[in-house]
Amino acid sequence: MAAEAAPSSVVFDVGNVLVDWNPRALFARHIADPARLDRFLAEVATMEWHTQHDAGRDFAETSAELIARFPEEAENIRRWGERFGETIGDVLPGMAALVADLAAAGAPLYAITNFSHEFWPPFAARERALFAPFRDILVSGEVKLIKPDPAIFALARERFGLAEGEGLFIDDRAENVEAAGRGGFIGHHFRDAGTLRTALEGYGLLRA
Repeated sequence: MAAEAAPSSVVFDVGNVLVDWNPRALFARHIADPARLDRFLAEVATMEWHTQHDAGRDFAETSAELIARFPEEAENIRRWGERFGETIGDVLPGMAALVADLAAAGAPLYAITNFSHEFWPPFAARERALFAPFRDILVSGEVKLIKPDPAIFALARERFGLAEGEGLFIDDRAENVEAAGRGGFIGHHFRDAGTLRTALEGYGLLRA
């Protein structure tokens, strides 16, 4: 690995790096009972179930299967697909400015995101200004590969044209950062915009 290399390009995760993602924010408005809300998110609309969308399955299929198991939650299960955009909040503090500064500095920008092929287009349209400087965004649901599968990082490097050590990959999940590191990226475990900005300055991608 080129662990000490100076990267020339920046590759972002999207959810909880560029924008806030919190399904509870949507369903708390529709499920008044806290215990039922906890159960719905922990046992019904689980992250394991949602990961199927990131892997490329259609919501019509996954929701039909889940409704068959939990018919009493049919309305909320359908709501996951119909109002998924409302699970995505604002751009995280400082991140729009950081992206703009990287673009102004001439750094090539990319993203690798675990995201449904159905949910991505309306969200990308909503955040058109944020993503305008990006040269390419690899969406897991479109390629049917999800992080931290090594194959998605291999595909990203090929598609983005990045040699080993040229891409700084930023993600909020440690397992994805570690997998990216094994796949030829330099990894940064995201915490907040300020910490990331300091790291980018250290790599020479931004001026201090």
